[in-house]
Amino acid sequence: MNEKAFLTTLPDFVEIQRASFCWFLAKGLSEELEKFSTITDLYRNLELNFFGNEYKIRKPKYDIIETKRRDNTYAVRIYVPMILKLSDVDAEITNNFKTNVFIGELPLMTDRGTFIINGCERVIINQIIRSPGIYYKEEIAKQGQIFHATLIPNRGSWLKFGVDTSKKKNVLTVSIDKTDRIDIVKFFNILDIDLNEIFNNLRYPEFLKQVINEETQDKAILHEDSLEIQELFDNRIFNEKYYDLGKVGRYRLNKRFNLNLPEHLTNLTIKDIVGIVDALITLTYSNTNLGYREGNIDDIDHLQNRRVRSVGELLQTQFRSGLIRLERILTERMTICDTKILKVTTLVNPKPIISMMREFFGSSQLSQFLDQTNPLAELTHRRRISGLGPGGFSRDHVSFAVRDIHPSHYGRICPIETPEGQNAGLISSLSVYARVNSFGFIETPFFRVKNGIILTNRPAIYLTADEEDELKIAPADLSIDNTRKIEQEVVTVRYKQEFILVLATEVELISVSTVQIISSATALIPFLEHDDANRALMGA
Repeated sequence: MNEKAFLTTLPDFVEIQRASFCWFLAKGLSEELEKFSTITDLYRNLELNFFGNEYKIRKPKYDIIETKRRDNTYAVRIYVPMILKLSDVDAEITNNFKTNVFIGELPLMTDRGTFIINGCERVIINQIIRSPGIYYKEEIAKQGQIFHATLIPNRGSWLKFGVDTSKKKNVLTVSIDKTDRIDIVKFFNILDIDLNEIFNNLRYPEFLKQVINEETQDKAILHEDSLEIQELFDNRIFNEKYYDLGKVGRYRLNKRFNLNLPEHLTNLTIKDIVGIVDALITLTYSNTNLGYREGNIDDIDHLQNRRVRSVGELLQTQFRSGLIRLERILTERMTICDTKILKVTTLVNPKPIISMMREFFGSSQLSQFLDQTNPLAELTHRRRISGLGPGGFSRDHVSFAVRDIHPSHYGRICPIETPEGQNAGLISSLSVYARVNSFGFIETPFFRVKNGIILTNRPAIYLTADEEDELKIAPADLSIDNTRKIEQEVVTVRYKQEFILVLATEVELISVSTVQIISSATALIPFLEHDDANRALMGA
């Protein structure tokens, strides 16, 4: 291989930490503050307005060296402009002007991607979790198949749709968080959806018509029961306060069902429900009636279905919890306080947010003392990815499939560097060139190849796991001539998670480096290809 052709500058290894924290300061913080823009007392006499997008932060009291010497926390103070209004027209409005109010402290990241908490350097580990979105699954029963569609939101209850073809009649049901299942007709009645509208948007409406004919269509029979169920759905699924698909959930539903709903619309819509039911019926109908499967069952371990939550997003979740506590305290105080002597500065207590931040940095599973054995240990620690922690896996209930190496890990997660023992496969490391995009999916770079010639003069393109599945990708260790043309006529490529042989002219992309598949620590092991994986792990 001609090394000069592939010589690319190594990426900024700590960019994932710094970029995520900068996003939190620029967007994440104001996003959460704007959700709590107005707080009223129980009688709605007083109104406190937040101006979250105008928040200010004050510089830390001491610099990094002095903070460490004094065993302090390197943190900034957050001030938010607020206005306190009396809704009674006759009453005098005492504070009808903006006042900057101190609402809490936020530990500030150093340029090394770490935080200084009580004089010690700490690092927040990146967490890899199941991505919000819709997942289709198949179960084999004695008489036939059972298909499920599980809708996982960013925040809130899981919604599960199921088709059971194993009994004499087909049954289509919906349930929330594994609670009592209700049939699909009742669900559509609750949503007040016209059945004809559903039939017009299905590929196989005859299947649903057959299911509905077999179920009772009399709405009056279970009227009281329906009201209870309606209340359950209204509170758990159609309440924006408790249910949120998130930016990622909306992006994935749009992509899956070819919708063009706006990114900020993170609640569940009728179009989403129709898309979910249509895909589920298509899977079932094609499997039982057509003799072949139309549509795909999801591979939960594929990296297109798993995303990384970095420090900024973890802090945003924690900050939201602090704001919810603050809102509850403010509502109580505004209700019992005398309006004549009430001031914004005395009303707002910064303790809830300060205590939530201390709790996160002090006792969270994802907040750890920085491993300062040597510079490499520090670097590895900051690029670590954990499947544990809140919202993640539990060590005791994880199948081997979750811990195993998946073909989609190529160039994204290192196959070598993972602990031995109970955390095997749950804690891993980002590969050398891997980076995380704005949706939290891991990307890796490739050079384009045209007619067997590698276009190294053009910048490398970064792809997520689902984008590379449909492309023919060659390894970086091919022999090439001075014109950057691949010398072999037949090349082994990765295509749809398999290795196949193709002509050099058919290659579409090529890896940027021979160490692309492994992490920065593993890449320093000489003659890695001659090592047993366990020996390489010892070295890494």
